[in-house]
Amino acid sequence: MTAWTRLALATALSLSAIGAAAAADNPVVVQLSQRLRALQADPTTTDLAAFERLQAQQAIADIDEVRRGQRERAQYVAQRRVEIAEAVARTQAAQRELSRLDRTRSELLVEASRRDAERARQEADRLRLQAQIQAEETERLRQAAEAETLARQDAELALTSVAGQQSARLSAARQKEARLAREEAELVAGTKLPASKFEARGEVFTLPASLFASGSAKLSASGQDSINALAAYLQASPKAKARIEGYGDKQTNGQRRADALRDALVAAGVPKARLQTAGKGSGSSAKAAEFIVTQ
Repeated sequence: MTAWTRLALATALSLSAIGAAAAADNPVVVQLSQRLRALQADPTTTDLAAFERLQAQQAIADIDEVRRGQRERAQYVAQRRVEIAEAVARTQAAQRELSRLDRTRSELLVEASRRDAERARQEADRLRLQAQIQAEETERLRQAAEAETLARQDAELALTSVAGQQSARLSAARQKEARLAREEAELVAGTKLPASKFEARGEVFTLPASLFASGSAKLSASGQDSINALAAYLQASPKAKARIEGYGDKQTNGQRRADALRDALVAAGVPKARLQTAGKGSGSSAKAAEFIVTQ
């Protein structure tokens, strides 16, 4: 029996113990324990992410051991560790599936070469594309797991921080929420959001003049794509509001550009009450408008 197998078995036994102990106490502990047991029960992940599951198990056990004032933060840490264990398990399952696909591809190539070389090449291309998609998804899950690990470390450090660090933690949480909303919006819209940066006034998207048709406030095709992505971004953050500041040129003033962006967002499904517009001075090819998102 390997070390990881022993670790996975220990995890399963401990999860059963935690679930039984917590059933009459803390519903958060019960819910998180059930998620870990689901990983153990799933035949595709039962032997995966053993170390991360142990970490999550320990974090769950710590919830009832900390002082009442620290319990909410301990629950947050436990939830993050459970999410990390789930992400790592999915990543490892995807990697294992990718290896299986590679083996299947090789077998198909050998078999097809005996029958029809051209058909074998076509099948190999299909499998190669499928493997590439799997690899990209695996990489995305790995990056998500790393991001979650960093977030968990930040949360653990915050448990011992002084009160003055509360604003920094809040900012980090908002940026994480914005990142998740960005990923959801890009998936829904099927296009990338413009680059943004976080400032005291909110998350600022700087929109170039290429979003508009030359010499007017009418949106270009790329501009409509960006507006669809920004609309999906706001819909993924129901509490967020946006201020649109337009910058003009010789043919079009900034207020018209700001209003055109607002009208396009409303047409894409964003309530008008969540949007404000303002005209500013002259812009440039790199900055025709700023889209400022606040919570």
